[in-house]
Amino acid sequence: MRNSSASINRFMVDDKKEMGNPMSYQKPMSILTSGNTLWNTWRQTYPDVQAFEPDLHGVDLHQAQLRGIDFHAADLTEADLQQADLRGADLREADLRHANLRGADLSDADLQKARVRGADLRDAKLCRAQLSRADLSNADLRGTDLSGADLTKALLDQTQFDEAEAFTEDRHTHLKAKAPEPEGVTIPAVAAYAARA
Repeated sequence: MRNSSASINRFMVDDKKEMGNPMSYQKPMSILTSGNTLWNTWRQTYPDVQAFEPDLHGVDLHQAQLRGIDFHAADLTEADLQQADLRGADLREADLRHANLRGADLSDADLQKARVRGADLRDAKLCRAQLSRADLSNADLRGTDLSGADLTKALLDQTQFDEAEAFTEDRHTHLKAKAPEPEGVTIPAVAAYAARA
């Protein structure tokens, strides 16, 4: 996994957090840099608040190898996950607001009820991703591959899409999105397929 010591140090330096117990904020990142297996084991072994909702706000994980990582309920707001390998990742109820996921591979990832509002997902792969009840409001999905993705009851208010290729008849089996407000629709196909669901 690519992480410079500078980016790790930036993550750990927060005056307000250091006034409390600094180890509780350093531990998640130090464990994560040790690899996916140790991270997933830590989350299963220590289901306390720290392990259950780890604070990874603003963390730099661009181009990181995070296949199968357990990030459920993690705070990844404003995180840099550009071109990260998140295939099969558990991102249920994760907070990914304003995260940079440009070019990331989220194929087969579980993002049920994830908060992805305002995130940059341009050119990302979301093939067969589980996005039911996810909040994708104001997210940028231009160039994103949504083939086979499940968008059941996903919030798509002002979500940006390119052409409607992911919503073609042969691919729309799992694309049962909640119809957004008319002013938030950037491609008519979203509302059209949502209405059929």
